[in-house]
Amino acid sequence: MEIESLLKYISRHIDLSEQEVSIVSEHVKIREYLKGQFIVQQGDVCKYESYVISGCAKTFFVDQEGNEHLVMFAIENWWTADLGSFITQQPADYNVQCLEKTKVAQFSHESLEQLYVKIPKLERFFRIIIQNAFVASQKRIVRNLSLTAKERYRIFREQYPDIEQRVPQYLIASYLGITKQFLSKVRAELLTGN
Repeated sequence: MEIESLLKYISRHIDLSEQEVSIVSEHVKIREYLKGQFIVQQGDVCKYESYVISGCAKTFFVDQEGNEHLVMFAIENWWTADLGSFITQQPADYNVQCLEKTKVAQFSHESLEQLYVKIPKLERFFRIIIQNAFVASQKRIVRNLSLTAKERYRIFREQYPDIEQRVPQYLIASYLGITKQFLSKVRAELLTGN
């Protein structure tokens, strides 16, 4: 079953009966995206909250000058969406684009609302997911405002070792808020122990 990893992830936070697993399975949609495809595009309404079964995606926005600003990666067992758009059903501020072939389990806004009624403890589960995302976002803001690029890169490598091997360096630089050239300099300094 393709949603096994999702169900295992959910079971780390709440217990579901066999009947509840069946209900969740009826409300989830499995989709595959090719490298380069968008799960959501800036300006469109985010229709799904997506759990990554396999693959890798990036969340970013494009500013008025056409510059891309990467705010998040999503790999296996991570959630991705423009959460503000998904919750409010207003146009998205962010794009979510696949960096490799990506398989996701998706919940539509309507499906989640139905699941909250049918299985109230799922509301608690998604509250935990949103709280974790909020805390991670706050920590990232503090790091970006208070740490050097070298410190931010070191933390990135410690927290996300799998991502560094899967995505181009220019995307990591964008995530860290630095240029690709500066990232190369930081990497060289870390290799030499400076």
